[in-house]
Amino acid sequence: MAAEDAEKTEQPTPKRIKRAREEGNVPKTVELNSAAILLTGSILLYFLMGGLIRDFIFFFDVFWTEIPYFNFTVDNLQWYCAAGCLRLAKMLAPLLLALLVIGVLINILQSGWLFTTKAVQPKLSKINPLNGFKRLVSIRGFVELVKNILKVSLVGLVAYWTVKADFEDFIPLLDQSLAQIVGFIGILTFKVAIRTALVILLLAILDYIWVRYKYFKDLKMTKQEVKEEHRQSEGPPEIKSHIRRIQLRTAVQRMMREVPAAEVVITNPTHLAIALKYEGETMSAPMVVAKGARKVAERIKRIAIEYNVPIVENKPLAQSLYKSVEVGSYIPPQFFAAVAEVLAFVYRLKGKESAVGA
Repeated sequence: MAAEDAEKTEQPTPKRIKRAREEGNVPKTVELNSAAILLTGSILLYFLMGGLIRDFIFFFDVFWTEIPYFNFTVDNLQWYCAAGCLRLAKMLAPLLLALLVIGVLINILQSGWLFTTKAVQPKLSKINPLNGFKRLVSIRGFVELVKNILKVSLVGLVAYWTVKADFEDFIPLLDQSLAQIVGFIGILTFKVAIRTALVILLLAILDYIWVRYKYFKDLKMTKQEVKEEHRQSEGPPEIKSHIRRIQLRTAVQRMMREVPAAEVVITNPTHLAIALKYEGETMSAPMVVAKGARKVAERIKRIAIEYNVPIVENKPLAQSLYKSVEVGSYIPPQFFAAVAEVLAFVYRLKGKESAVGA
């Protein structure tokens, strides 16, 4: 196993990551959800508590006032229960809806938008007691145990220090009203909740960094796996070779259609042929519209002869243009003088006057 892990030196490809996502394997930690929900819930309760307390007091006041007049029967008991639950749901709806939105957003921020059922499909390996025991005694299980112990310890210490800091204020509560006692306990509870949530949030961020590191480490690939995936993506060699032949044939046909409009074809004289086109009004420099070697060069020369395109033998220039300039590209400045000389010669042959210069 160690040897196999040592060979996995390549970063996971996008295809491997996509396949892992489709299987529900994404880097995420429930600690972030817990921290975000606890923090959001504490803050919302702090601002909504007054209204919630008033609603609850009003609800139970009406309930205990009207209960002597309720006509409880088997038929309407269900209606009374449903009405009471609906009233409670309306009071808690803003808080519960906000927590639901926060939970969904945290999941999306961690792993992006993802919907798959593969992660929840039943597998015998998941219910195998032996596999469960192996997970418990594995390094990952030990790490999870240490994280949970650390989290509980830190949360307990933060709660203890928070209560201890206000411990001296407990004694005066004996002489205060019920409302003052409830207010004091509410503020203290809010402090404990906020500080606890911040600690859990810090631990969750560290845990998420570790989860992402472990996730991409587990998805690493060997060089052979990368080569095999690349081969599968591009298809069998026979199909790739056939596609290349079609592309080459299409490119050659496209070049041959441009040869009749060329100004001149420069040859090697037998092995190379480069067709140049130049229109002084619209082009900043001569352009290579076709080039080829051996059989392709012969085809270029045959078409040039058929359409009366001048053929000029210039071995050094032909070799340089063939190596340096791609089809559809203008010639570089270092070839301006040599090409201008060839074009001037061609124009003289055609009996034209041209101002081709440097």
